[in-house]
Formats: sequence, C-alpha cells, structure tokens
Amino acid sequence: MDIVQSDPSAVAPVIQAHDLTFEVAGPAGRVNILKGVGMQVGRGEVVGIVGPSGSGKTSLLMLLAGLDKPSGGTLSVAGHALAGMDEDALARFRREEVGIVFQSFHLVPTMTALENVAMPLEFAGDDGAFAKAEAALTSVGLGHRVHHYPGQLSGGEQQRVAVARAFVATPSLILADEPTGNLDRATGQHVMELLFGLRERHGTTLVLITHDPALAARCDRQFHMQDGILTEQAVLPA
Repeated sequence: MDIVQSDPSAVAPVIQAHDLTFEVAGPAGRVNILKGVGMQVGRGEVVGIVGPSGSGKTSLLMLLAGLDKPSGGTLSVAGHALAGMDEDALARFRREEVGIVFQSFHLVPTMTALENVAMPLEFAGDDGAFAKAEAALTSVGLGHRVHHYPGQLSGGEQQRVAVARAFVATPSLILADEPTGNLDRATGQHVMELLFGLRERHGTTLVLITHDPALAARCDRQFHMQDGILTEQAVLPA
C-alpha cells in the first residue's frame, strides 16, 4: 500500500510507516491484524483514527508506541526505526518520545497523583521530576489534588492525571486510545479540551483513536481502519 502523504510543507515527519503488517498466533493459526498499513504524519499534526472494534486501531497504536513489533514493513517514529531496537532502547524511546493516554487511565493505585505523573521523569533520572509533575497537574486543574491517590479521585480527575503524565516529559508524540471512553459526555469533553489545548501549547503530534465523529472532525486529518486496512478520509469543504 502506498504511504498516505501529509502536508509536503511540513518538516521531517514524526511517523513514517510503509507496508506495515502485524500478525498474532490464534487457535486456527496466524491472524493478520494489520495488512499493509501506510501513513505519514507530520510534526504538530492531529490525526484521528476511526473504525469498528476489532479493526486493528489499537494494534496500530501499540506498534507506534513500540509496545509491539511489526511482523513486516518499515516503521519510523520520531526518527527511530523501531523494528531494529532492543527492549532497553524501546523503553528509552517511549520514555523520551511518546506519551500515551488509555481509556482505562492505567494509574498506579498505590501512588499519589504527583507520584504517578513524576514516574516517567524519575525513570529518566530527572532531578526536577516532582516540580515538573506538580506544574503538569496544575496545568490540568489538579494542583489541589497532587497528594490524592487514584481511588480518591473521580474518573475525570484520574484521566486528567493520565493526560498530565503523558505531557510531562514533552514528548514528540501523544497517542490517545479512546481517552473519553469511560467518562460521561460532559467530563469527556472537558478532558478533550485539555488534551487539545496542551497539544496546541506544546506543538505535539497527536494520534487519537475515537468512536466519536465529533472528536474525529476536530482533527487535521481523519483515517478509517477496516479489517486491518487504513485509508485516509477525504475532508469535505465547509
């Protein structure tokens, strides 16, 4: 499949994928999850990916995050060719280049909000980890909740902690997988305003998986995933 091109005036792309495949073992043999995915995403772009459950969206996100390795094709994220990197190098890549916001928050329940956000910076040996974490929590409106544990926070507050953690190390790329899926509509809209606002402030590339057409419409470009095949959707003029 040909690479889907972004704005040619953009600087070096954050994501370059060509003929990307991903297979897993199933009871009846190998299962093709991704089938020749090609995409190119420039720095600072906001890209929405929509499609039915089981179509391969989350699998693509896991490859972009370096949490799984492709079965074939080439993939470069923030200048790193992921297929040739060992686990230590991939861990450094994720720590330095990628922030992830999941649907189910993925906070450590025995750590405070401050400790959860500071964790990636501590792993990187940043002496200012806690000061930066507190500033990040303040930026998402949780400066008064820094010493609370996840179990003491509402779902919306927990997701705001996750957003702060994703941005605290100023990564090149934010990957958000249905970030409002476990929230009511009003809370979800508030979290998305924070996510889009922080992305604009930091100039970070954002890849957003969503079932919400209104969210997808806010993105610079939209892709559709169906049966492991990714296609770019035409943007109709207003």
